[in-house]
Amino acid sequence: MLAVVGHTTKDVVGGGPVRPGGAPLFAARALRALGEQGLIVTRCAADDESLVAPIRATGIRVLWRSEAESASFRLSYRNGHREVEIETMGEAWTVEDVRGWLGEALRDADWVHLGALWRGDFAADTVRELARGRRLSFDGQGLVRPGRVGPVRLEPDLDRPLLSEVDILHLSVDEAAALGLDLDASSLGSLGVAEVVVTLGEEGCLVCSGGNAERVPARVVADADPTGAGDAFMAAYLVSRRGGHGPSSAARRATEVVHGLLAGAFR
Repeated sequence: MLAVVGHTTKDVVGGGPVRPGGAPLFAARALRALGEQGLIVTRCAADDESLVAPIRATGIRVLWRSEAESASFRLSYRNGHREVEIETMGEAWTVEDVRGWLGEALRDADWVHLGALWRGDFAADTVRELARGRRLSFDGQGLVRPGRVGPVRLEPDLDRPLLSEVDILHLSVDEAAALGLDLDASSLGSLGVAEVVVTLGEEGCLVCSGGNAERVPARVVADADPTGAGDAFMAAYLVSRRGGHGPSSAARRATEVVHGLLAGAFR
């Protein structure tokens, strides 16, 4: 099965109330929209376990474990640009986790997506341990977002040992730019990752594999809150790839799922 691993976060978006966030929640919603099964492995503070309730409500299998403090974020959107501030950080996922409870949780997962939130969330040695015997996907926030509290300013770090363990890499267009990459097969292929997916917001995505890069357009949803769209996209993309879709077909399917989620078509 496909498993998604990451923190469940406390998010404040646009000055609103605290709400749950993180790759686990948005991935679970995408899997439910597709009628697919999977596994969500997540952590947050014991006092914040209620944040996991919306994930459980999707019907997707969830394994939750407590950590000392939940990761928390403030997000705002201005003229199509997102500003992010890290208020608190969760615990890093470690080799010891993989050799213990996390490895046991993932024993039936042959595809795993790591919803990294910052650099060091999944260190290279942890990624190496997780990659044994499975296909591994990684979120580019774990390459360019510094692991510290405060306003997020992207700082590129091409962690080659980490990337060498990754089969599929997800980047936002801003993360690709921070890494000095052009949106073409040559530049994206220089990362040494077999498959790179760059999400372009309202413009869709770019899929790079086998020396080719293809753009897949998206249908715009006016006035939609885009928080978590990239996480939902990747869950839909990966479960489609695992199910036999090629990269372009998986991207088109994932794009339609995100459109439906943003438009409120899936409940």
